[in-house]
Amino acid sequence: MFVCLAVVTVFMSALLLVSAGAKSLRTRHITEQMATLGVPQNMMALLIGAQIAGAAGAIAGLWWGPVGIAAAIGLTLYFAGAVAFHLRVGDRKGAFPALVLTMASVALIVLRAATL
Repeated sequence: MFVCLAVVTVFMSALLLVSAGAKSLRTRHITEQMATLGVPQNMMALLIGAQIAGAAGAIAGLWWGPVGIAAAIGLTLYFAGAVAFHLRVGDRKGAFPALVLTMASVALIVLRAATL
């Protein structure tokens, strides 16, 4: 079961770091999407920091379980918020990936708890 946890953790962490990198570059696609969702530009640093902290916490959680669970709870809340923001503006297409990542974050909680 720990191998499954490690695979999901590495996948999620890599995805989070790529997303944080894209947000930090403020590409046109990201900027337009955030504007559509109603996310103020001054919140971008907070979102980037949350993604980096989530990735770091998930990786650290491979060695110290409570940190991994805390990080996975934070990621679940982060992505559930993303789902809510997408649905609020009627963006069902954009809500689906956020929903999948919410479920993956819940899986991290369950896997880490099961391997304590």
